[in-house]
Amino acid sequence: MLLVGLIACMVSGNAEGALDAMLAGAGEAVTLSLSLAGAYMLWMGLMRVAKEAGLIDALARLVRKPLALLFPGSPGAVAPVTLNLAANFFGMGSAATPFGLAAMKELRVAADRDGVPEGTASDDMCMFLSLNSSAVELLPTGVLALRAAAGSADVYCVVLPTFIASLLAFASAIVLCKFFCRLWPQPGRARPPQRVRRRARGRA
Repeated sequence: MLLVGLIACMVSGNAEGALDAMLAGAGEAVTLSLSLAGAYMLWMGLMRVAKEAGLIDALARLVRKPLALLFPGSPGAVAPVTLNLAANFFGMGSAATPFGLAAMKELRVAADRDGVPEGTASDDMCMFLSLNSSAVELLPTGVLALRAAAGSADVYCVVLPTFIASLLAFASAIVLCKFFCRLWPQPGRARPPQRVRRRARGRA
């Protein structure tokens, strides 16, 4: 797109205007980056304080049991999944990444145990990706930093709407993932015991 734009400007005889626009855009990008750096350092510092104070670990302990119900076939992944969602809850996306990778490794181990072919996502993997993509977020630090850098008159007016929207998205992700996992069971998964018993009774 950049190349096409330059060629179009040269053909139309406005090459100087294109170069001026590029230089102005580069200068604005540097200014925005510096503004974002300050905001990000502030929020990441506050989140680090929350982590050192034990708030993230406390939240992880609070939601560990409910999350265990969503991953019945992968008990070893519950701990990293919990920490991943807790970090996302406080807007610490960079801190959530290592926990997400650890969770995926545990989920892959469980998938291999259940006979899920390599390269195929298990039900628990799909559930984790759904929860991670729609994670409940208390402080959208990235959005707040962008609004502050852009000179917003009310930087924090998006906090409550973002929290409500992320909560609804989180609940919707759980419902839809459970629905589609029942509709299309994962390869290699054994039939539910109740169905097996019903068929056995019918044959008898």
